Amino acid sequence: MGSIGNGRNGSEVGIQIPAMGNKEVLERPAIPRWPRLGVVMVATRAVALVMAVLSMALMISAKQRGSLKIFGIEIPLYANWSFSDSLEYLVGMSAVSAAYCLAQLLLTAHKAVKNAPVVQSRNYAWLLFTGDQIFAYAMMSAGSAAAAVANLNRTGIRHTALPNFCKPLPRFCDLSAASIACAFLSCIFLAASAVIDVIWLSTM
Repeated sequence: MGSIGNGRNGSEVGIQIPAMGNKEVLERPAIPRWPRLGVVMVATRAVALVMAVLSMALMISAKQRGSLKIFGIEIPLYANWSFSDSLEYLVGMSAVSAAYCLAQLLLTAHKAVKNAPVVQSRNYAWLLFTGDQIFAYAMMSAGSAAAAVANLNRTGIRHTALPNFCKPLPRFCDLSAASIACAFLSCIFLAASAVIDVIWLSTM
């Protein structure tokens, strides 16, 4: 505390200089303008995780036996997701995306226990943005490849005698369609997470 006389009746005016040794205030991560942005980020990742798990579970359960009559001849059919490379790709990408979302949620929960910010630096925000973009495009790619196979099973091949396989195998086609829909929803929520990452970057 320093003191400066003002020349009147010996009174003094105190001037306090703040301590400069505490660097925690300067090094504290920036807080975004939207206080609930962290909650929205956790929610989008949680939904993306649920959709990816559902996509994988539904596709793995897509198995059915049936029969098809062509020119009076009954042909036995057996449909399994593992017979198609595109459907296997969807299952694999759904599993990897679910693992990614789960890892991010566990990291967020660990930070919440320590009462630390969800995004602590710009480098971490860029890392989240890159990961969300990669897995969003990967889920879109896997869903598109599987949708092409599902559409082929439902409509058959033009200019050939190949019939609609979804008539004798309705359960397989319905589960495949539901799995593909969940994959696209997971892609949408991962893309939403990428948008939230951009907001974090703009506020730091």
